[in-house]
Amino acid sequence: MKPTFSRRRFLQTAAGAAFAFQFVPRHALGGDGQTPPSRKLNIAAIGAGGQAAADLKNMTGENIVALCDVDDRRAAEMFQKFPEAKRYKDFRKMLDEMDKKIDAVLVGTPDHTHATAAMAAMKRGKHVYCEKPLAHSVGELRALRKMAKSRKLVTQVGNQGHSSDSIRLFCEWIWDGAIGNVTEVHAGCGIFRDTYCQINKLDDVTKESPPVPPELDWDLWQGPVAKRPYHSAYVPWKWRGWMAYGSGALGDWVCHVIDPVFWALDLDMPISIVAETDGYDPVKHADLYPAGAQVTFEFPAKGKRGPVKLVWYDGQRPIPRPPELEADRKVGDVGAVVVGDRGKILYGSHGAGGCRLIPEKAMQAYKRSEQKIPRVRGGHQQDWLDAIRNGKQAGSPFEYGGRLSELGLLGVIAIRMAGKKLLYNERAMRFTNCPEATRLLNSPYHNGWKLA
Repeated sequence: MKPTFSRRRFLQTAAGAAFAFQFVPRHALGGDGQTPPSRKLNIAAIGAGGQAAADLKNMTGENIVALCDVDDRRAAEMFQKFPEAKRYKDFRKMLDEMDKKIDAVLVGTPDHTHATAAMAAMKRGKHVYCEKPLAHSVGELRALRKMAKSRKLVTQVGNQGHSSDSIRLFCEWIWDGAIGNVTEVHAGCGIFRDTYCQINKLDDVTKESPPVPPELDWDLWQGPVAKRPYHSAYVPWKWRGWMAYGSGALGDWVCHVIDPVFWALDLDMPISIVAETDGYDPVKHADLYPAGAQVTFEFPAKGKRGPVKLVWYDGQRPIPRPPELEADRKVGDVGAVVVGDRGKILYGSHGAGGCRLIPEKAMQAYKRSEQKIPRVRGGHQQDWLDAIRNGKQAGSPFEYGGRLSELGLLGVIAIRMAGKKLLYNERAMRFTNCPEATRLLNSPYHNGWKLA
């Protein structure tokens, strides 16, 4: 089954050639395998703790010239690792003062400030690597995609599995017809349940007023979100369970788990979405994520591919076990079962890790197709850095990673409208049967912040 216009074809066309990612081995850039000083990039980081720190560790061959973080404790390791980098708390001040000294910017803040940080950098002509999901609302995603395209910038969304060998292997199997025409995908994430569901903390945050830790600038951390008192139920990391800041398990994991089928099947946007939830009141818990969710996305036929139903499961709703799976094998807490009319594939997270045809006898009988997609060497961050140096586009640019992120955010809106089937018009960017859901496609801005 080969879609009429797949990402693979995009990379092969003349129009796509200007944006096709290409990897140049580091040994080709310098005699000892290191980037020569004349080709090192000046990198500024917005966010220096957590995932941003992991990203920075994969950029140590560049010149890290500035680090911005609102939490001195979380950023302490990177401050120590890069002692010559100038330190900031407000990225707007950093970009103003360091403008001419910066080539590219890493954005590794919580979701609710991805868009403002990435947009501010791109407006100054900086290439951007932004953690996933790319933004906190569909409106922000569209604006970032438009800016990246108009400024011809090299961008990358932090779905690291997109640079893996396994995602390319999966695509090659699908395009080779290993399981025939794909009709359904059952995917999900069942880990970190206490992080994504913070419903049991609702009373605490309304009744308690703990002091703000001295190392944290709470006002800057909140950024464009309506101000609320500090509470440890929000930071660090637990903000993912609060919809003002994050987007739950779905928004956090779609870019990792759905990426393989999104690419292989050229899915684009769904025409309908409906959600079921556990222990969730859409009114009382509107600012929170449920203990369990099941979200069904319907994608229309495209090219030679038929319609596809994608069902997402998280929290206390596990991915259903396929009957073909051997008794001694398990469906992981994170991953997907891809259903074709001639077989099934089971894979894990981050680029279809561990993908196998099931049952095992089907895997053993399959004559593997030849390698058709160039492999990335050096990792996801290095792919972006080398793309900048070589005037190419990275593997998961905002145009692609933004659409993948949109899928997750649409699902979160369906959760907030639990039980109602939403009909989505991608071109008009609205739900044709639910004005209330359409209003959730854009983020309100507060405290003097703006995206433009």
